[in-house]
Amino acid sequence: MKTLLQNIATVQSGYSFRSRLESMDSGAIAVIQMKDLTSENRVNCDVLARVDMERPKEHHLVEVGDLIFRSRGLTSSSALLLDDPGPAVLAAPLLRIRVTSEAVLPEYLNWYISQRPAQAYLASCAEGTALKMISKQSLECLEVLVPSIGRQHAIVEMAKMATEEQRILAQLAKKRAQFLSGKLIMLAEGE
Repeated sequence: MKTLLQNIATVQSGYSFRSRLESMDSGAIAVIQMKDLTSENRVNCDVLARVDMERPKEHHLVEVGDLIFRSRGLTSSSALLLDDPGPAVLAAPLLRIRVTSEAVLPEYLNWYISQRPAQAYLASCAEGTALKMISKQSLECLEVLVPSIGRQHAIVEMAKMATEEQRILAQLAKKRAQFLSGKLIMLAEGE
């Protein structure tokens, strides 16, 4: 089944700070910024900036399971919030995607957004010349393939295994190169 993102999730713009963020260790509110989104499409909550501000409205606060979408820059992808950062907001231009349908797993939607059909659509919607931007409205109109929950679980698990395989292969290639370099140095020294 295909459906629009807006039929299975809500999209909320990030909090617009009036000035540069002044991080403080004792700040009551954590702020998720672009730099906190990892290449593995996860949110790194270990080093979030903290600010002292009045508690924002509920619709600005993030929850575990939310997707954080990069609406500006070279990559139009999302990151999944797996750890609870406590009271936290997104800094604009990030967008929060919160799944509202029981027929969709957040992990599946996070995976789907980085796949070719979604990326082709997002690229066609990108506005701007030097700095590409995806609008909230364009994101809401993304068509999402929604298989059964069982299939979504299988896809998510297979995607995790493929990612782990790539990590292991990269590690193996690095160790092989180090080994060969060491052997070649020994050969050169043996002359």
